[in-house]
Amino acid sequence: MSTAFPTPFPQHCPPLWASGWGQDGYGYFVEFTCRGVVQRMRWIPAGRFVMGSPVGEAERMDREGPQHEVTFAQGFWIFATACSQALWQAVMGENPSRFPGEERPVETVSFTDVQRFLDQIEQLLPGLQLTLPSEAQWEYACRAGTSTPFSFGNTISPQQVNFNGNYPYPGGEKGEHRKQTVPLASLPPNPWGLFEMHGNVWEWCQDHEHRSYQGAPKDGSAWLNSAAPADAWRVVRGGSWYDLARSVRSAIRYWYVPAYRGGYLGFRCVRVP
Repeated sequence: MSTAFPTPFPQHCPPLWASGWGQDGYGYFVEFTCRGVVQRMRWIPAGRFVMGSPVGEAERMDREGPQHEVTFAQGFWIFATACSQALWQAVMGENPSRFPGEERPVETVSFTDVQRFLDQIEQLLPGLQLTLPSEAQWEYACRAGTSTPFSFGNTISPQQVNFNGNYPYPGGEKGEHRKQTVPLASLPPNPWGLFEMHGNVWEWCQDHEHRSYQGAPKDGSAWLNSAAPADAWRVVRGGSWYDLARSVRSAIRYWYVPAYRGGYLGFRCVRVP
């Protein structure tokens, strides 16, 4: 724990829910503890980036364009890992996961399930105020200042990302397909200290489904349709252990109905001060 409070805290004073805080080679972090389970969040500073994939990116999809600049006037906190099964069990008292293990990501959770989790953890730690990330927040954090298909560069290997190594990205070589999740923080982090943003599990976002970025917000907010029904599809990002390399790129996006569950669907949370 640092002896000086990190600057993202107003008046250099950490919130009451914080059980740890400090700074390392990746930047500022803060931790909270829920029923004995510690979760770290990392500070993502204000800034701007180009969202989506360029037309020339190998194996891109039309849904990833048009590229557009997004500006974050304010930084935010994001989980350093996807939500663990340990944290889910501490909050919800049960574990729906297909691949059990307290240090693995919780999966087989729907968007609706995650809303219940967010409500419940707020009851346990008042003022924590977690949400799901917007698509823009998620991609900004995933890219971590990069513009290549992956935060690791122009291609990936199974030593960096948990995906179906039988189907590598152009320029890469075939490798292992684990056919299951791996423990959180067991693969290298991106340049901002975030683990498994590519692969392992798809991660739910707030946004409603949109088939392109035409008309997308440019301030980093979630793209929601006020008239959308309760069962309107929601976005997922990042790909999973099941997917080909093309489907774990920084720009990849897909969507499911909010009640859908699968052994490749998890989430990580954000907090905007």
